[in-house]
Amino acid sequence: MKPIAKYVDHTQLKPAAQREAIEKLCKEAAEMDTASVCIEPYYVSLAKQLLAGTDVKVCTVIGFPLGQNKTATKVFETEQAYEDGCDEFDMVINIAALKDGMDDYVRDEIAAVVKAAKGRLVKVIIETALLTDEEKVRAVRLSCEAGAHFVKTCTGFSGGAANVHDVALMKANVTGNVEVKASAGIRSYADAKALIDAGATRLGTSAGATIIAESKAG
Repeated sequence: MKPIAKYVDHTQLKPAAQREAIEKLCKEAAEMDTASVCIEPYYVSLAKQLLAGTDVKVCTVIGFPLGQNKTATKVFETEQAYEDGCDEFDMVINIAALKDGMDDYVRDEIAAVVKAAKGRLVKVIIETALLTDEEKVRAVRLSCEAGAHFVKTCTGFSGGAANVHDVALMKANVTGNVEVKASAGIRSYADAKALIDAGATRLGTSAGATIIAESKAG
C-alpha cells in the first residue's frame, strides 16, 4: 500500500472559501505530500503557483455540483482550467440524462471532457447518493467507454457519502485501467482504510490531516 497521503485529494470546495483558505490548503498539501488539492476553477492558477516545485497535482471540478450544465459549458470549463495549468478534472455527469436512459448523451459528454483535458486525468462523479445500483453500474460502464481515468462517488452537495458498498460495486464494474475515487464523508483513517480495502485508489476529503495523523498513530 502506498503512503496514505498519496491517496488523498486534499479538498476545499466551500462556496465562500477565500484566498486565505486556498493558501492554507496548498501549504498543508505540500507539507503532507498529498496526491492533489481539489479546488474550484477560480483558484486553479493560484494553486498552481503555490504548489510549484512540489509533486502535488492541482485538481478542479467541472459542471459542479449539479452536473446539468450543457456539454459545451463543461468543455469550456475544462479548456479554461487546462490553460490555467490544471492537472486533473473531476466532472459531474448529467444525472437526469442518465436516469432518462440517455446513455449516448452521457457517454458523449464524458468523452468531450476527456478530449478537452488532452490526456490529463478525468474523474467522473456519478453522484451515487442519487442513483440505484443499476444506474451506478451503467454510469461506471459509460465512463469507461468514454475514456475516463476514474469514476468517483459523490460531490458531497447532494446528500449521501462514500461507502464500502458503492466503492466495491464501482470497482467490480470498471474496465481496463479505470480507478475508483471515494469522496464525501471520509473523516477518519478507519473510514479511509475501509474504502481503500474496497477498491478506492483516491480519497476526496477535507480531513486529510486527521486521516494521515491517525494512520501514523495507529
